[in-house]
Amino acid sequence: MPLPPLRAESLLDQVIELCRKAGEAILEVYHHSEGFDVDTKSDDSPVTAADLAAHSILEPGLQSLLPNVPVLSEEGTIPDYEVRRQWPQYWLIDPLDGTKEFVNRNGEFTVNVAFVHEGRPILGVVHVPVTDVTYGGYTDSTGKGVAFKCEQGQRHALQSRSVEGLGTRERPVMVVASRNHGAAEVVALLNRVGEQLGEVNTRSLGSSLKLCLIAEGAADLYPRLAPTCEWDTAAAQAIVEAAGGAVLNDHFEPLQCNQGESLLNPHFFVVGDPQFDWAGILES
Repeated sequence: MPLPPLRAESLLDQVIELCRKAGEAILEVYHHSEGFDVDTKSDDSPVTAADLAAHSILEPGLQSLLPNVPVLSEEGTIPDYEVRRQWPQYWLIDPLDGTKEFVNRNGEFTVNVAFVHEGRPILGVVHVPVTDVTYGGYTDSTGKGVAFKCEQGQRHALQSRSVEGLGTRERPVMVVASRNHGAAEVVALLNRVGEQLGEVNTRSLGSSLKLCLIAEGAADLYPRLAPTCEWDTAAAQAIVEAAGGAVLNDHFEPLQCNQGESLLNPHFFVVGDPQFDWAGILES
């Protein structure tokens, strides 16, 4: 069953503490290594000692929180779909999202933990070790969403923004994009958005922080037109949806997890105002 309100709030607090501990382990490597040994996994993605250190904290920690709930980690063993399809709920984690940002030392990497229920991320934490900023959110069994950003010990509620007045010089469409992926396709899409909505500004950012900008009302649209995996997005998706936004697949339906053997996401769009006809613009 989805999490009741008090259970969701308590669980989120415990997950945040685990993510902070994982972040501290990452920073031990980040600040105390002159260079990083970067290995390449079978899918050509990079992995460092920091990824593995964070995983070694998160996996047992989450297993102790909910002993009968499986943990699916980018750095762990990936069961076959015949096993995973039996899971009504599970933890989905990326111990270090943005390994390239980590290696480049730009600080734009995160710890991602999501709780997935029947294919939908309903609780998520995105922790930024370098700045000690944490995004958290959940949608409880009543359908109520709670999302916040914790900064310098203070929690601030998050609310994605509407498109009212969008496209003017005073209120340009703010589009957030990946620094490393899908640039040509995004430029073409931005041209279409500009033709139909007017003034468009862009911002580039690494890791799942792009989705968090939508959740906190700092951007309107994040088009992802390049490959990602479910652990890259699930935690931030839970936060975006709890803040009133939406994460939509290439058919403009809610993005789902654990729907087949592959854990690759389709292309997707993150929007702050789900009531706006984004499909009418983005499909044109």
